[in-house]
Amino acid sequence: MPMADRDPAPAPATRLAEAGRHLEVSVNTANLPVHRASTVLFDTLAQAEAAGEAVGKAERHATTYGTAGTPTTMALMDALAEVEGAGHEVRAALMPSGLAAITTVLLAVLEPGDHILVADSAYGPTRIFCDGMLARLGVKTTYYDPTIGAGIDALIRPGTKLVWLESPGSYTFEVQDVPAICTVARERGVLTMIDNTWASPVFARPFDWGVDVSVLALTKYWSGHSDLLMGSAVVREPLWPKLWSAVRQLGQCVSGDDAYLVLRGLRTADVRMQRHQENGLAVAHWLQRREEVESVLHPALFSHPQHALWRRDFSGASGLFSFSLEPSLFAGDARKRAAIAALCEHRRHFGIGYSWGGFESLIMPGRIEHLRSARPWTGGPLIRLHVGLENPDDLIADLQAGFETMQHALTS
Repeated sequence: MPMADRDPAPAPATRLAEAGRHLEVSVNTANLPVHRASTVLFDTLAQAEAAGEAVGKAERHATTYGTAGTPTTMALMDALAEVEGAGHEVRAALMPSGLAAITTVLLAVLEPGDHILVADSAYGPTRIFCDGMLARLGVKTTYYDPTIGAGIDALIRPGTKLVWLESPGSYTFEVQDVPAICTVARERGVLTMIDNTWASPVFARPFDWGVDVSVLALTKYWSGHSDLLMGSAVVREPLWPKLWSAVRQLGQCVSGDDAYLVLRGLRTADVRMQRHQENGLAVAHWLQRREEVESVLHPALFSHPQHALWRRDFSGASGLFSFSLEPSLFAGDARKRAAIAALCEHRRHFGIGYSWGGFESLIMPGRIEHLRSARPWTGGPLIRLHVGLENPDDLIADLQAGFETMQHALTS
């Protein structure tokens, strides 16, 4: 070929921009590669236009930009739909936190003038969103006793659009009769939505119970390592267009790196959850024998008021539960605060932290007085534990030292 007919050699800057971008090698690895992407490229304008139409129609695996999806985020969406909704026609969307998943679904399905019913034991930020932004948007919220079961029928109004469930409930761990509530709601044309973070798809099958939407804080057990934030909403197929539209309009998306970490955590979720359950029960049984403890709020204990419902609906328990301290121990708020601080602070194995679902154990007092209205807490001071993957004997010894320190604070 004459020199004049050859393509000119690219300049150094062009080589730097283009080198190594077109590797024609296929390697079959155990884990999918991580795709980090904002820009998606097309060979033709027609392909770009067709992809845009497919994204607008909420078609599976369609994308035009990183916010619409990459192979890594699509793989996680498919995996969550398969695991959480096994046997049901469902789709999953990803958001940057569990709370973002909750709020995105609510914004997707609610309109001004709608009314929703929310379990009084729901996650605190859910309640704050309902009383704040949803109220400003003209959506009315009624909080109901989480143990109401089929009695929810009496609370449904002509404008009721959705029933929000959380089972077990946050901090106080009431187990709801979800199938009964879903049956009533379906008969009345009302959607049902549940936070399934506590049990995860390892120990619970909410779509078998009849829910329309299941929300997971992937930050917790699916990540399992306390190193990322992510949430997911899994919905029955008819709700998918509304959810996807809200996801797109709100710009909800996650990084490929974080999606990869959740996919990796998913592979070991079953064995980790089994260990969380074993460790949690060992600590819970030990706490039941402590004279300082009024009650242990763990659904898997025979003493739990809704233990029969838990046995019917769940196949296991996570490592998160609470216990209440004997109220007679405390004389005055100042002494109570000092004693609780003595119990919780400076522990060797229990860190003080608001999250849970990671490998590590955590302890946190529960302050829920302003977060309950339909069923206010009347027991002693609440302490929430997340029991991690450490040896349970070490965790028990750590709590033993905490109780000894608390007793010293009470008598000094």
